[in-house]
Amino acid sequence: MTEATSTPEIPYEQARDELISVVQRLETGGTSLDESLALWERGEQLAGICQQWLDGARSRLAAAAARQDADSDET
Repeated sequence: MTEATSTPEIPYEQARDELISVVQRLETGGTSLDESLALWERGEQLAGICQQWLDGARSRLAAAAARQDADSDET
């Protein structure tokens, strides 16, 4: 998943829900330093996956709007 245009390996909703869980675990504390660092790293990965999904959706919406504008210009 190195390309910005590739589809992430997990669905947006799954990444978002796991990210919420990671943040909650970090906020409540009670984890070792190693576990906290691992959670932070996973959170960064998940945030990147969510951003990739959102960027893809934004691109699709922009393309759809451009097509709609082009179609309305032709009429």
